[in-house]
Amino acid sequence: MVSIPEYYEGKNVLLTGVTGFLGKVLLEKLLRSCPKVKAVYVLVRKKAGQTPEARIEEITSCKLFDRLKEEQPDFKAKIIVVLSDLTQPELDLNEAVKETLIECINIIFHCAATVRFNETLRDAVQLNVTATQQLLFLAQRMKNLEVFTHVSTAFAYCNQKQIEEVVYPPPVDPRKLIDSLEWMDDGLVKDITPKLLGDRPNTYIYTKALAEYIVQQEGAKLNTAIIRPSIVGASWKEPFPGWIDNFNGPSGLFIAAGKGILRTMRASNSAVADLIPVDIVVNATLAAAWYSGVNRPKNVMVYNCTTGGTNPFHWSEVEYHVISTFKRNPLEQAFRRPNVNLTSNHLLYHYWIAVSHKAPAFLYDIYLRITGRSPRMMKTITRLHKAMMLLEYFTSNSWIWNTENMTMLMNQLNPEDKKVSSFVIWAWRLKKKCLI
Repeated sequence: MVSIPEYYEGKNVLLTGVTGFLGKVLLEKLLRSCPKVKAVYVLVRKKAGQTPEARIEEITSCKLFDRLKEEQPDFKAKIIVVLSDLTQPELDLNEAVKETLIECINIIFHCAATVRFNETLRDAVQLNVTATQQLLFLAQRMKNLEVFTHVSTAFAYCNQKQIEEVVYPPPVDPRKLIDSLEWMDDGLVKDITPKLLGDRPNTYIYTKALAEYIVQQEGAKLNTAIIRPSIVGASWKEPFPGWIDNFNGPSGLFIAAGKGILRTMRASNSAVADLIPVDIVVNATLAAAWYSGVNRPKNVMVYNCTTGGTNPFHWSEVEYHVISTFKRNPLEQAFRRPNVNLTSNHLLYHYWIAVSHKAPAFLYDIYLRITGRSPRMMKTITRLHKAMMLLEYFTSNSWIWNTENMTMLMNQLNPEDKKVSSFVIWAWRLKKKCLI
């Protein structure tokens, strides 16, 4: 087969979600490792006080793109900014732009989504399901489309313990749900949300499962691939180790632990912490599109991009590495010495919350008031506890993911793709790493 850079040579790529964590890394990696790609069309919506072009200029000026700037100083010429709103009919595209996309696009990477666990059901459906449906409608009209690649989550079917690389039946017909939400008021939507979610923990997980079914159904005549990463963290190697641009998810908890703010957390020590670096996910995504584009498989290809099956990394080990890392490399202006205790015991957890979180925060705020400063620690602790509550489900449970398709994908890569182009997907699984 042709190599991955050869496959992308001369191709026009459409990318959604470029302003998000994963989308930025995907854009950088695609341009750097496939220098002969023709153009990357990025769909960007308006933001208050900032044009789409200004948003992309801000993204490409950050440290993430420094290596690309050195290797390809003119890389920005390949980025074509397209004003769009995925939540609007037909993506709110200009007719002339829409016709251009229909004529020229060869590959689609759909990374856009709301990743907020506490998003309202209406907004989560609109951003994760309806937007995917609208993009697929456009993809069906594209004359030269070779592959539609959708980024999902490994937890889309977390209501079952063993998860295969297939699209499962949805909890509800997404098209019927979309129609129903049009006439429901917000109060009714709020009331029925718990019943609809059932044994799924939040609207993000729920709507990502619905989006996969939409991809399978609406993309039946397209060549489609679905990537399911687990908990995505900082980069492992590319473009440099440790890059991250937000403190959402576990990264925020790690920093809070390093600052000495987080001292206890509800988690099962024996549960697998299925963490995966963002560059591994991006490499897998680019390789998956290459494989489907070259081989044209009959059915949608699903890839569980996880590590727990061959490289189990438990939350007890996370606790150890977090503490030891920050003791060796202490953060500036830390609140206290780093020390974290994980527990699955409900009473013990609330005891430590009171003793090691709330009491010190309360006393510190008193000190700030006495010294004429504004109290802030209790607000910080409250935000931290809310974030911890959203993650408890994932730190207290384990899953088994089938990864046969991922293993097959790795085996299809030639030595040049593995070594020179750094499309290393599975090597990270062979040794234990800590994403701090």
